[in-house]
Amino acid sequence: MNSKGLDYTALAVVIIGAINWGLIGFLEFDLVAFLFGNFSWLSRIIYAVVGICGLYSLSIFGRIASMNRD
Repeated sequence: MNSKGLDYTALAVVIIGAINWGLIGFLEFDLVAFLFGNFSWLSRIIYAVVGICGLYSLSIFGRIASMNRD
């Protein structure tokens, strides 16, 4: 099964989420809340998608490890 497209999409979403967390940590500015409202239904969906992509990205470690064994 080729999941390269999903891997790149998840990685892009995780990077965007990390940038948002960096903005929160350094500047106390939540870009998602600014754009979509503070805990509106849309911002909650965005936070959930970032979390799901982060969990999915954990599977990349397993695939990298299996490639190194081959």
